Amino acid sequence: MSNSVKNIMIVGVGGQGTLLASKLLGYVLMQQGYDVKVSEVHGMSQRGGSVVTYVRFGDKVYSPVIDKGEADYILSFEKLEALRWIEYLKIGGQIITNTQEVDPMPVITGAMQYPDNIIEKLESAGAKVDAKDFLSIAEEAGSAKAVNIVLMGRLSDYFKDIPYEVKCYPIKPEAYRIVGLATQNSEFMAPAVSTMYQYIIEHYKQKDEVDV
Repeated sequence: MSNSVKNIMIVGVGGQGTLLASKLLGYVLMQQGYDVKVSEVHGMSQRGGSVVTYVRFGDKVYSPVIDKGEADYILSFEKLEALRWIEYLKIGGQIITNTQEVDPMPVITGAMQYPDNIIEKLESAGAKVDAKDFLSIAEEAGSAKAVNIVLMGRLSDYFKDIPYEVKCYPIKPEAYRIVGLATQNSEFMAPAVSTMYQYIIEHYKQKDEVDV
């Protein structure tokens, strides 16, 4: 990672764990010696509204705000939210999005329809798109609530030049690096992380007992 400031937007729907993800990312980056600014913009989370957080890091960061056309990465927990915030992505920027669909209020009330071909629209706008069903990966790991951790693990694949040691817990490659970091500090373990971690421990404890 270069010494210039990097900008990451984490977007999603209220209740998906976007705020936890931003705090976890900020914590990891601070542990690596970066100056970090995290700004939380709360939407109508109690109604499943749009929620966005900004994470900026580098040698020195003076503002927590990301303006339009400045985001290096958009990490989206729901694909419509990626489309909603795409104008903030810089030219050549990367979108990492869950393919899950969560109907916004206008769709629920019948006033609008959920848009078709969202991934194609993102690509047509010039974005590099990494789209996957991360919710299924979290469910396979034992908890749908851990989708935020799985997405963070996928994001970490783009930061391969940030050096850190992580214990390789037995989980999908998209998630194990961030899960490993979080579980090394018990005071920082949030419910979603703890749920996934305990599932892993119990699952492999039972497996070891059977093998013996």
